[in-house]
Amino acid sequence: MAFVDQPLKTDTETPPGATREHRPGKVILVGAGPGDPGLLTVRAVERIRAADVLVYDRLIHDGVLAFAKPSAEKIYMGKESGHHTRQNEIHALLVEKARQGKTVVRLKGGDPFLFGRGGEEVEYLAEHGIPFEVVPGVSSCLSAPLSAGIAVTHRESSSSVVIVTGHSADGHEDRADWQAVARIDTSVFLMGVHNIETIAQKLIAAGRSPDTPAAMIQMAYCDGERVVMGTLENIAAEVRRANIQPPATLVVGEVVRLRERLQQLVALHATQKEIGG
Repeated sequence: MAFVDQPLKTDTETPPGATREHRPGKVILVGAGPGDPGLLTVRAVERIRAADVLVYDRLIHDGVLAFAKPSAEKIYMGKESGHHTRQNEIHALLVEKARQGKTVVRLKGGDPFLFGRGGEEVEYLAEHGIPFEVVPGVSSCLSAPLSAGIAVTHRESSSSVVIVTGHSADGHEDRADWQAVARIDTSVFLMGVHNIETIAQKLIAAGRSPDTPAAMIQMAYCDGERVVMGTLENIAAEVRRANIQPPATLVVGEVVRLRERLQQLVALHATQKEIGG
Protein backbone atom coordinates (compact mmCIF):
# COMPACT_ATOMS: atom_id res chain seq x y z
CA MET A 1 0.00 0.00 0.00
CA ALA A 2 1.57 3.29 -1.06
CA PHE A 3 0.36 6.83 -0.58
CA VAL A 4 3.17 8.76 -2.27
CA ASP A 5 3.40 10.43 -5.65
CA GLN A 6 6.77 8.89 -6.40
CA PRO A 7 8.01 5.36 -5.67
CA LEU A 8 10.56 5.06 -2.91
CA LYS A 9 14.15 5.46 -4.08
CA THR A 10 16.64 3.35 -2.17
CA ASP A 11 19.50 5.79 -2.74
CA THR A 12 20.21 8.92 -0.72
CA GLU A 13 20.83 11.34 -3.54
CA THR A 14 19.58 14.89 -3.13
CA PRO A 15 17.42 16.26 -5.98
CA PRO A 16 19.06 18.98 -8.10
CA GLY A 17 18.74 22.43 -6.55
CA ALA A 18 17.86 21.15 -3.07
CA THR A 19 19.98 20.55 -0.02
CA ARG A 20 19.55 17.39 1.99
CA GLU A 21 17.93 19.42 4.78
CA HIS A 22 15.20 20.57 2.38
CA ARG A 23 14.73 17.30 0.56
CA PRO A 24 11.19 16.02 1.25
CA GLY A 25 11.16 13.09 3.63
CA LYS A 26 8.68 10.28 4.16
CA VAL A 27 7.62 7.70 6.71
CA ILE A 28 7.30 3.99 5.96
CA LEU A 29 5.42 1.76 8.36
CA VAL A 30 6.99 -1.68 8.08
CA GLY A 31 5.56 -4.87 9.54
CA ALA A 32 8.42 -6.83 11.12
CA GLY A 33 6.46 -10.06 11.48
CA PRO A 34 6.42 -12.33 14.54
CA GLY A 35 10.11 -11.84 15.37
CA ASP A 36 12.28 -14.13 13.26
CA PRO A 37 14.17 -11.97 10.71
CA GLY A 38 13.74 -14.76 8.18
CA LEU A 39 10.01 -14.04 8.08
CA LEU A 40 10.41 -10.44 6.89
CA THR A 41 9.12 -9.71 3.41
CA VAL A 42 11.57 -8.76 0.67
CA ARG A 43 10.08 -5.27 0.54
CA ALA A 44 10.44 -4.86 4.30
CA VAL A 45 14.17 -5.62 4.08
CA GLU A 46 14.57 -3.18 1.18
CA ARG A 47 12.89 -0.39 3.13
CA ILE A 48 14.91 -1.06 6.28
CA ARG A 49 18.16 -0.96 4.29
CA ALA A 50 17.17 2.38 2.75
CA ALA A 51 16.17 4.04 6.03
CA ASP A 52 17.93 7.08 7.46
CA VAL A 53 16.04 6.61 10.73
CA LEU A 54 14.54 3.50 12.34
CA VAL A 55 11.87 3.99 15.01
CA TYR A 56 11.22 0.58 16.50
CA ASP A 57 9.07 -1.17 19.09
CA ARG A 58 9.85 -3.37 22.07
CA LEU A 59 9.55 -6.71 20.30
CA ILE A 60 11.78 -6.03 17.29
CA HIS A 61 14.53 -8.65 16.97
CA ASP A 62 18.15 -7.48 16.79
CA GLY A 63 18.49 -9.43 13.56
CA VAL A 64 15.86 -7.19 11.97
CA LEU A 65 17.71 -4.04 13.02
CA ALA A 66 20.90 -5.53 11.59
CA PHE A 67 19.58 -4.99 8.05
CA ALA A 68 19.90 -1.22 8.52
CA LYS A 69 22.86 0.64 7.06
CA PRO A 70 25.57 1.60 9.59
CA SER A 71 24.73 5.30 9.37
CA ALA A 72 21.04 4.82 10.20
CA GLU A 73 19.80 6.40 13.42
CA LYS A 74 18.01 3.83 15.59
CA ILE A 75 15.44 5.15 18.05
CA TYR A 76 13.75 2.81 20.53
CA MET A 77 10.16 3.78 21.28
CA GLY A 78 8.88 0.61 22.87
CA LYS A 79 5.83 0.75 25.12
CA GLU A 80 5.59 -1.57 28.08
CA SER A 81 2.36 -3.48 28.61
CA GLY A 82 -0.40 -1.23 29.88
CA HIS A 83 1.47 2.03 29.10
CA HIS A 84 0.28 3.70 25.91
CA THR A 85 0.80 7.38 26.62
CA ARG A 86 3.99 7.34 24.55
CA GLN A 87 2.01 7.21 21.31
CA ASN A 88 1.83 11.01 21.09
CA GLU A 89 5.62 11.15 21.35
CA ILE A 90 5.92 8.66 18.50
CA HIS A 91 3.62 10.73 16.28
CA ALA A 92 5.64 13.89 16.90
CA LEU A 93 8.95 12.10 16.32
CA LEU A 94 7.88 10.67 12.96
CA VAL A 95 6.81 14.08 11.70
CA GLU A 96 9.94 15.77 13.05
CA LYS A 97 12.33 13.35 11.35
CA ALA A 98 10.43 13.35 8.06
CA ARG A 99 10.48 17.16 7.96
CA GLN A 100 14.26 16.95 8.24
CA GLY A 101 14.20 15.31 4.80
CA LYS A 102 14.85 11.81 6.10
CA THR A 103 13.45 8.45 5.11
CA VAL A 104 11.95 7.14 8.33
CA VAL A 105 11.05 3.49 8.85
CA ARG A 106 8.60 2.84 11.64
CA LEU A 107 9.20 -0.81 12.56
CA LYS A 108 6.23 -2.54 14.15
CA GLY A 109 5.88 -6.16 15.23
CA GLY A 110 3.47 -8.27 13.18
CA ASP A 111 1.42 -6.23 10.73
CA PRO A 112 1.16 -2.44 11.14
CA PHE A 113 -2.60 -2.37 10.63
CA LEU A 114 -3.56 -5.22 12.97
CA PHE A 115 -3.69 -4.00 16.60
CA GLY A 116 -0.49 -2.08 15.93
CA ARG A 117 -1.91 1.46 15.96
CA GLY A 118 -0.66 1.86 12.43
CA GLY A 119 -3.97 3.37 11.39
CA GLU A 120 -3.57 6.12 13.97
CA GLU A 121 -0.03 6.84 12.85
CA VAL A 122 -0.81 7.19 9.13
CA GLU A 123 -3.81 9.33 9.98
CA TYR A 124 -1.55 11.66 11.96
CA LEU A 125 1.00 11.73 9.14
CA ALA A 126 -1.68 12.55 6.58
CA GLU A 127 -3.02 15.35 8.76
CA HIS A 128 0.47 16.87 8.85
CA GLY A 129 1.16 16.46 5.13
CA ILE A 130 3.83 13.77 5.51
CA PRO A 131 4.11 11.24 2.63
CA PHE A 132 3.87 7.68 3.87
CA GLU A 133 3.85 4.07 2.80
CA VAL A 134 2.75 0.89 4.55
CA VAL A 135 4.52 -2.45 4.12
CA PRO A 136 2.51 -5.43 5.43
CA GLY A 137 3.98 -7.98 7.79
CA VAL A 138 3.28 -11.54 8.87
CA SER A 139 0.93 -11.33 11.85
CA SER A 140 1.23 -13.64 14.85
CA CYS A 141 -2.52 -14.27 14.62
CA LEU A 142 -1.65 -16.67 11.78
CA SER A 143 2.06 -17.39 12.21
CA ALA A 144 1.92 -18.35 15.91
CA PRO A 145 -0.72 -21.08 15.42
CA LEU A 146 1.14 -22.25 12.32
CA SER A 147 4.37 -22.54 14.28
CA ALA A 148 2.54 -24.68 16.84
CA GLY A 149 1.08 -26.97 14.18
CA ILE A 150 -2.41 -25.47 14.40
CA ALA A 151 -4.29 -24.53 11.22
CA VAL A 152 -6.80 -21.79 12.06
CA THR A 153 -9.08 -23.16 9.33
CA HIS A 154 -9.66 -26.79 8.48
CA ARG A 155 -12.18 -28.33 6.12
CA GLU A 156 -13.49 -30.67 8.80
CA SER A 157 -13.65 -28.31 11.77
CA SER A 158 -13.40 -24.61 10.95
CA SER A 159 -14.57 -22.37 8.13
CA SER A 160 -14.44 -19.09 10.05
CA VAL A 161 -11.88 -17.19 12.12
CA VAL A 162 -12.15 -14.14 14.36
CA ILE A 163 -9.19 -12.10 15.61
CA VAL A 164 -9.66 -10.27 18.91
CA THR A 165 -7.41 -8.10 21.03
CA GLY A 166 -7.00 -9.55 24.50
CA HIS A 167 -6.86 -6.02 25.89
CA SER A 168 -10.61 -5.65 25.30
CA ALA A 169 -11.34 -8.29 27.92
CA ASP A 170 -10.28 -6.09 30.83
CA GLY A 171 -13.43 -3.98 30.67
CA HIS A 172 -11.79 -0.86 29.24
CA GLU A 173 -13.33 0.05 25.87
CA ASP A 174 -14.56 -3.52 25.44
CA ARG A 175 -16.19 -3.40 22.01
CA ALA A 176 -16.09 -7.16 21.48
CA ASP A 177 -19.42 -8.87 20.86
CA TRP A 178 -18.72 -11.97 22.92
CA GLN A 179 -21.89 -13.72 21.78
CA ALA A 180 -20.72 -13.33 18.17
CA VAL A 181 -17.13 -14.32 18.99
CA ALA A 182 -18.34 -17.48 20.72
CA ARG A 183 -20.17 -18.58 17.56
CA ILE A 184 -17.07 -18.38 15.33
CA ASP A 185 -15.30 -21.70 14.74
CA THR A 186 -11.82 -20.43 15.61
CA SER A 187 -11.00 -17.49 17.87
CA VAL A 188 -7.51 -16.00 17.98
CA PHE A 189 -6.61 -13.57 20.76
CA LEU A 190 -3.55 -11.33 20.64
CA MET A 191 -2.11 -9.66 23.73
CA GLY A 192 -4.28 -11.76 26.00
CA VAL A 193 -1.89 -13.29 28.53
CA HIS A 194 -2.82 -10.98 31.40
CA ASN A 195 -6.56 -11.34 30.72
CA ILE A 196 -6.65 -15.07 29.96
CA GLU A 197 -9.04 -15.81 32.86
CA THR A 198 -11.51 -13.16 31.76
CA ILE A 199 -11.34 -14.24 28.11
CA ALA A 200 -12.14 -17.85 29.00
CA GLN A 201 -14.95 -16.82 31.35
CA LYS A 202 -16.56 -14.52 28.79
CA LEU A 203 -16.46 -17.15 26.05
CA ILE A 204 -18.03 -19.74 28.32
CA ALA A 205 -20.66 -17.27 29.50
CA ALA A 206 -21.44 -16.49 25.87
CA GLY A 207 -22.15 -20.15 25.14
CA ARG A 208 -18.82 -21.70 24.21
CA SER A 209 -18.36 -25.15 25.74
CA PRO A 210 -15.90 -25.33 28.64
CA ASP A 211 -14.43 -28.39 26.90
CA THR A 212 -13.44 -26.39 23.80
CA PRO A 213 -9.72 -26.96 23.06
CA ALA A 214 -7.42 -23.99 23.60
CA ALA A 215 -3.71 -23.32 23.17
CA MET A 216 -1.41 -20.47 24.14
CA ILE A 217 1.72 -20.00 22.01
CA GLN A 218 4.54 -17.93 23.51
CA MET A 219 7.32 -16.32 21.41
CA ALA A 220 6.43 -18.00 18.12
CA TYR A 221 9.43 -18.62 15.87
CA CYS A 222 11.84 -17.45 18.58
CA ASP A 223 14.17 -19.28 20.95
CA GLY A 224 11.69 -18.96 23.81
CA GLU A 225 8.78 -20.56 21.97
CA ARG A 226 6.49 -22.66 24.17
CA VAL A 227 3.01 -24.07 23.68
CA VAL A 228 0.50 -24.72 26.46
CA MET A 229 -2.57 -26.83 25.73
CA GLY A 230 -5.85 -27.13 27.59
CA THR A 231 -9.55 -26.34 27.36
CA LEU A 232 -11.46 -23.16 28.02
CA GLU A 233 -12.14 -24.50 31.49
CA ASN A 234 -8.48 -24.92 32.46
CA ILE A 235 -6.34 -22.97 29.97
CA ALA A 236 -5.92 -20.02 32.35
CA ALA A 237 -4.59 -22.28 35.09
CA GLU A 238 -2.25 -24.04 32.65
CA VAL A 239 -0.91 -20.71 31.37
CA ARG A 240 -0.24 -19.49 34.91
CA ARG A 241 1.34 -22.82 35.89
CA ALA A 242 3.72 -22.61 32.92
CA ASN A 243 4.44 -18.93 33.64
CA ILE A 244 3.71 -17.96 30.05
CA GLN A 245 4.72 -14.36 29.33
CA PRO A 246 3.93 -11.94 26.48
CA PRO A 247 4.12 -12.00 23.56
CA ALA A 248 1.75 -14.93 23.30
CA THR A 249 -1.19 -15.86 21.12
CA LEU A 250 -4.30 -17.70 22.28
CA VAL A 251 -6.18 -20.01 19.91
CA VAL A 252 -9.60 -21.40 20.82
CA GLY A 253 -11.47 -24.00 18.76
CA GLU A 254 -11.52 -27.57 17.52
CA VAL A 255 -8.57 -26.82 15.22
CA VAL A 256 -6.31 -26.93 18.28
CA ARG A 257 -6.67 -30.72 18.24
CA LEU A 258 -4.70 -30.75 14.98
CA ARG A 259 -1.48 -30.14 16.91
CA GLU A 260 -1.80 -33.45 18.78
CA ARG A 261 -2.88 -35.23 15.59
CA LEU A 262 0.20 -33.99 13.72
CA GLN A 263 2.47 -34.94 16.61
CA GLN A 264 1.01 -38.46 16.60
CA LEU A 265 1.47 -38.82 12.84
CA VAL A 266 5.06 -37.56 12.96
CA ALA A 267 5.86 -39.93 15.82
CA LEU A 268 4.24 -42.85 13.99
CA HIS A 269 6.19 -42.08 10.82
CA ALA A 270 9.44 -41.89 12.77
CA THR A 271 8.72 -45.23 14.46
CA GLN A 272 7.91 -46.90 11.17
CA LYS A 273 11.09 -45.53 9.66
CA GLU A 274 13.18 -46.91 12.55
CA ILE A 275 11.54 -50.32 12.25
CA GLY A 276 12.03 -50.37 8.50
CA GLY A 277 15.71 -49.50 8.91
